[in-house]
Amino acid sequence: MDKQKLIRIFDKQARQYDGKREDPSQQRWRKQLISHAKGDVLELAVSIGANFPFYPREVRITAADFSEAMLTKARQAAQRYQLNADCICADIEELDFPAHSFDTVVSTLSMCSYKHPLEVLSKLNRWCKPGGTILLMEHGISSKFMVAIALKALNPLLYRIYGCHHTRDILGLVRESGMQIDKTEAYWQNMVHLIWAKPAHQQ
Repeated sequence: MDKQKLIRIFDKQARQYDGKREDPSQQRWRKQLISHAKGDVLELAVSIGANFPFYPREVRITAADFSEAMLTKARQAAQRYQLNADCICADIEELDFPAHSFDTVVSTLSMCSYKHPLEVLSKLNRWCKPGGTILLMEHGISSKFMVAIALKALNPLLYRIYGCHHTRDILGLVRESGMQIDKTEAYWQNMVHLIWAKPAHQQ
């Protein structure tokens, strides 16, 4: 999909978030994951700042998203929760930071939309400091056969509507990137994965 069309999809979603409550399960998963963030944090595809309520107040956040409409919501959330957050409009696939810039790197529900997710994961490995933490909450193909069959059938339609793929092997991609997985949890018919990891340069 053309990148500008993808941005328009997410701009539209940002407007639809007003008054929309997230599923309580997703809020619980975010809290489980984000409470482990420390120091200088990079959050990619920050969206409307749905993770912001769960960050420790002492962290310093660099929050990136390619949708300015999403970032407007994220800036409001940062003020609401009194977070030190610098929100930048940028495409993570084109963005770069010096190696070892961040103590914690966070991605929640973003790997589904990148054209080259493995390249993005490689960037996270490079940007995270040795001894740092990579925190992921991502959705993809289920390990349950019938659910996987349904996702494969619906994926073209879902991608056109929501701008994200539903058939990616999240754990497989993370392992292929070389990240050192400390802990994983799976939910929703094994479609959603919470992952606590260390960057590949810890090998």
